[in-house]
Amino acid sequence: MAFPSHIFKAYDIRGIYGTEVTEDLAYNIGRAFAVFMKKDQGKDALTLVVCEDMRVSSAPLKKEVIRGLTEQGIDVVDIGLASTPTFYFGVAKYGYDGGIQVTASHNPGKYNGFKMVRPGAGPISGETGIMEIRDMVEKGEFPAVANTGTVSTREGVIEDEVAYALSQVDVSKIKPFKIVVDNANGMGALVMDELFKHLPCELDRMYFDLDGNFPNHEANPLIESNNKNVQARILETGADLGIALDGDSDRVFFIDNTGKTVEPSIVRGMLAQVYLEKEPGGAVGYDVRPGKITEDMILEAGGKPFLTKVGHSLIKEESKKHNAIFSGESSGHFFIKADFGFFEMPAIIILQFLRVISESSKTVREYIEPLMKYAHSGEINFEVEDKTAVFERLKISYGEHLTQDFDGMSFNMGEWWFNVRSSNTENVVRLNLEADEDDLMKEKVVEVTKVISNK
Repeated sequence: MAFPSHIFKAYDIRGIYGTEVTEDLAYNIGRAFAVFMKKDQGKDALTLVVCEDMRVSSAPLKKEVIRGLTEQGIDVVDIGLASTPTFYFGVAKYGYDGGIQVTASHNPGKYNGFKMVRPGAGPISGETGIMEIRDMVEKGEFPAVANTGTVSTREGVIEDEVAYALSQVDVSKIKPFKIVVDNANGMGALVMDELFKHLPCELDRMYFDLDGNFPNHEANPLIESNNKNVQARILETGADLGIALDGDSDRVFFIDNTGKTVEPSIVRGMLAQVYLEKEPGGAVGYDVRPGKITEDMILEAGGKPFLTKVGHSLIKEESKKHNAIFSGESSGHFFIKADFGFFEMPAIIILQFLRVISESSKTVREYIEPLMKYAHSGEINFEVEDKTAVFERLKISYGEHLTQDFDGMSFNMGEWWFNVRSSNTENVVRLNLEADEDDLMKEKVVEVTKVISNK
């Protein structure tokens, strides 16, 4: 069988279990990751965190990752079942040298994969190590080591993660809201159960059973159809708001009291203002997909906005360069700066959101309505034969309005603006367009579609 090089992606490793992601591959990824990290950190004695999500295939894959790591002389700390933010926290807060998590995030149950980090939960992306690890795995040749590593376990990481989150927000300000949480049978249930023990809120649990087959709906709240059950439950019960988490719980979406999903660009702007209160004039990052309200809110609060490429690893790397105090991605990833790292901490995001709404004495809808200024197309995908030709046509049509070209191209026409970027893996381009008015947005989507499709 051919080596599955395509599963080594820009941010992680992900493929179909049993054919692309196998126990043999997991073992060799463990060995390759050990060799890579020793070179990367410039030392042989390393302690790395390992954990898994709730997929049926995760436990056997984790076992082989640990065997690969220890055979290459790495000491392993196994923290068991953990969400991705718990994994990041476990690596960063306790000062370990990095780690590897067995997860396929929000992908369907037949998938699995691996996320890898450096000290401080610093990302390892396609540009900063994943492809080097891929090449080592494919070659399958690893240096001999004098001593094998040890394996220990660590309990209480979730409790520590929640305690840290509670220490960062004045929980006494939070009102006794009725909140529906749709966990999508993913890893977030463990943290949500622990977090809500400490809040005055009534928690209405949806799909809290850990089930890697995702029997209720796909664990991806970015796709609006996946939120219809939580939206309906809010309306049925008269809840104050809803929260939807993805499979590995590193993305969080809020649903308002009318059952409508709050745009992540608005949540991102709200949180930017929270952190700019604490650190006036700080830098705040956001990705190139249109979400102009974020920029408006950063500037209104006296912050310094900067654009990043799409992708959590790339945003973290760019944020480090800018010494950002907070950054957010349009897909629901929100990154917080702590003294031990810069990564997703959804427990803190939820607490801050609840505190802001509580202090406003408004409903969620009343709070966000004035911020719903712009009409957004959502992400529209186009299959194309020649991606380069698409960008040439866009330059011809809109070149004088080009504002950036480092992750696709962005154009600003004043009353409307848009970004088109390429898929890393398919002959697909993705359009995101915003405008001051809904009719104008719809009209311009048709116009830009003609340019993209060459019709």
